[in-house]
Amino acid sequence: MTDDALHHLSASDAVLKRLIREIGPCTLKPETRRPPFQSLVLAVAHQQLNGTAANTILRRFTKLFPGRRFPRPEDLSAVEDDALRGVGFSRAKVASIRDISAKTLEGIVPPSRQIRRLTDDEIVARLTEVRGVGRWTAEMLLIFQLGRPDVLPADDFGVRSGFRAAYRRREMPTVKELLAHGERWRPFRTTAAWYLWRAADRAKKSA
Repeated sequence: MTDDALHHLSASDAVLKRLIREIGPCTLKPETRRPPFQSLVLAVAHQQLNGTAANTILRRFTKLFPGRRFPRPEDLSAVEDDALRGVGFSRAKVASIRDISAKTLEGIVPPSRQIRRLTDDEIVARLTEVRGVGRWTAEMLLIFQLGRPDVLPADDFGVRSGFRAAYRRREMPTVKELLAHGERWRPFRTTAAWYLWRAADRAKKSA
């Protein structure tokens, strides 16, 4: 993230200015070479699980496809649902992964080259057509794969927790409140969200 983002956020919000000073530079580095198909499968695998459990399931999953670091959408047709359930995916996640594969082959989930030409709203609209993929998952892809600079996942628990801690609120902000406050952070709301995640981590450690 650029110095422009840090300057803008510091100038527009005294609390973020303090956070930036205390935490230091933003170290967010998007995984720009990862295909959208892979990003969505990884996101679904991590839903409602801790990172260790999700990564164990993903290692077993990739072993179903010898010779590949990660399967392609068309590779899923060679694997039965029972095999996917056997590596640890729930029935709902199997259905979601099947739909990610199908909608990638249909072109609804765009390939890497095409997705970069779409707006944030266009990407969210396309990806949320997929079973098991909501707005939050689409926003995580915008941030961590595409490196889009102005994404504020206002219903993310960590972002809301960080806001409450940083702004010394007794209650969690509502999504509406957070979006309204975040207007002053445009066009660098992704960087603001990153600092709120750090604020949440810090508050958890000091609790």
